[in-house]
Amino acid sequence: MGLGRTAATGQSLLRDLSLIAFGLVVMSAVPINTEISNEHLLTMGTAMVLAVGVPYLVSRFVYRDHAIRFPVRTGQRWTRFERGWLVAVVMIGYLLLPVYLIRTEVYRNWPAVSDPEGVGRLFVGTNALGIWDELFFVCTAFALLRRHLPDWQANVLQAVLFTSFLWELGFHSIGPLFIYPFALVQGYTFKITRSLTYVVAVHLLFDLVLFGVLLHAHNRQWLDLFWY
Repeated sequence: MGLGRTAATGQSLLRDLSLIAFGLVVMSAVPINTEISNEHLLTMGTAMVLAVGVPYLVSRFVYRDHAIRFPVRTGQRWTRFERGWLVAVVMIGYLLLPVYLIRTEVYRNWPAVSDPEGVGRLFVGTNALGIWDELFFVCTAFALLRRHLPDWQANVLQAVLFTSFLWELGFHSIGPLFIYPFALVQGYTFKITRSLTYVVAVHLLFDLVLFGVLLHAHNRQWLDLFWY
């Protein structure tokens, strides 16, 4: 009986790891960069949908479990601390992101846009990627890993995946020093709040500052929003 349970546990772990691996393989099959052409947005967007959608559908309808969930409406009101954290995230981003992106010149990994269409594409791309990060790394990878590991270990691993992906995207230099703690906090926040809505709100507020810094760095002659 003990061997049977071990085999069943091993099979379950293999199944869940294969779902995570599928998403990673799909994303590795397309160019991961910050290009905002129609072709690239469509290609990368399709890969992102498959990387999240296929593991969910297989888990839900083939394996018939509910390990992967996207809890948008939890019925719980955000606490005072949670609302305060949203403000703190903006302040932290305002203080850190200009120094990181501009001093290291990492902002050059993003296209220089100043026309309305280009600015709109950059805004859409930045926000879509932020939402996908939470759907895949937190709601999928973290959720599957914590079925087999203590929460802290599962969170450490998802943060490694999260950081590696964003490094590939363009957050080079000292980027991991910011991204890895952010990924850990996002995983922990999801564990506590059980709310996709909240972790996405946090991420998009941070990305809003990122978007502003990128515009500022490339267009200082007409957009001077940041102190650095």
